[in-house]
Amino acid sequence: MGHRDEAGSLISAQEDPMLALRHDPDTCKECPSPRCLLDCQYMDMKEEDAREEILRLTRGEDSRVLEECMTCYGCEEYCPYGNHPFFLICEMREKKGMYVAPRPITNQWINMTQMQGKALVGTVKDVALSSCLLPSLGTMASGEIFAGLSSSIVFGAEFMCPAVHTHFAKMSVVKERLPIVLGNFQKLGVRELICLHDECYGTFTSLARAYGMEVPFEPVYYMDFLLRRLEELQEKLRPLEVEVVYQRPCSNRWIPQKHAVVKRLFDILGARLLERTYQDENSLCCGGILRLIGGYRLSDDVQRRNIEDMARTGAEYCVFDCPACQETLGPKVAKAGLKPIHMIDLCKMALGEIPKGEV
Repeated sequence: MGHRDEAGSLISAQEDPMLALRHDPDTCKECPSPRCLLDCQYMDMKEEDAREEILRLTRGEDSRVLEECMTCYGCEEYCPYGNHPFFLICEMREKKGMYVAPRPITNQWINMTQMQGKALVGTVKDVALSSCLLPSLGTMASGEIFAGLSSSIVFGAEFMCPAVHTHFAKMSVVKERLPIVLGNFQKLGVRELICLHDECYGTFTSLARAYGMEVPFEPVYYMDFLLRRLEELQEKLRPLEVEVVYQRPCSNRWIPQKHAVVKRLFDILGARLLERTYQDENSLCCGGILRLIGGYRLSDDVQRRNIEDMARTGAEYCVFDCPACQETLGPKVAKAGLKPIHMIDLCKMALGEIPKGEV
């Protein structure tokens, strides 16, 4: 994927100026406080150090950040200017030929998400449901909430957001595949795409815009969709009257403006979100990708602190947004005495489609 230069030579996606990152170095130079690195949970920096390191990155110089970044996406949220510090880190890493995770793991992810012409496409009209490459999301998209839409599911690598490759600093893969994915949805004639995976919505909004890619449909955040449907089904809702904690996924850092929707959903469901240390901007990741990049010791420590923090609240449920997070952390959360549940299933429980307590 790419364009040809004036001589007719093919330009790779990574070198294509039409897919260059929309990053303004002057914004970083004029920033009064380098929160992007100063607030990082995995790198300990003083303010002057953080300022110098982000300026090194903007100048294309070596920085300790290139060695120490754990790809939590936090800096994308901390930057108040939308200047995409995380994508800049990824670009620099790939340009320098750095492997964030061992080469076999990086290549495994590239290969197992390769498009093979095996996508499953339902009865798609103007509106479609995207389950990315996560089969469990297709299963969840049922019941009254999804009435009239369950058959419009789209699943497969041809329609998968390639955001996972940012964890491995393979922006060339993102630039090669994302335009194809967008084109595939356009061929289906999709006008509105309900993104059941948080990461897909972040990709089609934040990531695509960061690289100047035109999105030929309206991405819809699935929690916005859930909220709208629950308001329409208000008479059938029965308040759950339960106490919950929430595991925020890393990709939600790309779309922090949508984080407030979570609390609105809990309110309408009658679920009380309990306060804890590791939530909102201070959220810790599930530890799945972290295990591949930072190693077992760091991943185990993050998971331990996160779960102990949840358990101290006395909550009955741990609510997940991302199926991958639930698969990684769910069994350990259950051992700590909390019931793991996806947000969609929590909504179904309030509608009586799932018996309370059965997860």
